[in-house]
Amino acid sequence: MSGDRTGKSDPATLARGGQARQLPKRFYTHVTVEARGGGHAVHLDGRPIRTPNKLVLVLPTSSMAAAIAEEWEAQREQIDPMSMPLTRLANSVRDQVDGREVEVRADIAKYAGSDLLCYRAESPAELVATQSAAWDSVLDWARESLGADFIVCTGLMPVDQTPASRAAIEAAVAPLKSFQLASAHVMTTLLGSVVLTLATEAGRLTPDEAWKAAHVDEDWQVTQWGADAEAARRQESRRSEFLAAVRLRRLLDDP
Repeated sequence: MSGDRTGKSDPATLARGGQARQLPKRFYTHVTVEARGGGHAVHLDGRPIRTPNKLVLVLPTSSMAAAIAEEWEAQREQIDPMSMPLTRLANSVRDQVDGREVEVRADIAKYAGSDLLCYRAESPAELVATQSAAWDSVLDWARESLGADFIVCTGLMPVDQTPASRAAIEAAVAPLKSFQLASAHVMTTLLGSVVLTLATEAGRLTPDEAWKAAHVDEDWQVTQWGADAEAARRQESRRSEFLAAVRLRRLLDDP
């Protein structure tokens, strides 16, 4: 962990997703939110937080800044980046999304070609029915609201979606700006479905409904064979990241 000439840890290095093996000690006393550059910045003892790439972390709404300040205030003797999902996501916006919006939009939209909801089990009948109950109405929404009429198939062989459906998803993603893109990218990656992400964004699904829909297969397997403790821990960790992405997006609408 690097430090400055005062001997204090540099805020730019503190939210790298847990790369350092030893957690740094909390070096600050006061956490405040200050107006900066048309937005808001979180300050640690008067110094603004910086991203791993040394950029000052300027946040678009005071609500988002307050939520991130709460993460820093909640740290005790040591600073654990894994307990600060909003900070890590906001850092990724500044370091990995700003200036690369076209690329990130394309990465989200490409899920239209392999969306989870389009690939169905051939058997058993109970799983087929469960998938249909969870997914068909969401695909109906995508067709009616987005103009994306997806082709559904059984098995794992890839199916070519129509250019019109791909274009409809690209059009839905096109207006998203940097913080929205970061949130949508995390959600889509974790759900395996851009349709579920857009349905959540539009309020067609609650976050819990979207998460359940994305894990129909895994949940069915649990009912047949029982739960695996390690798999359950991994899924809960991923769910926490998903909910953090949803929260980041909602904080954009809360001034």
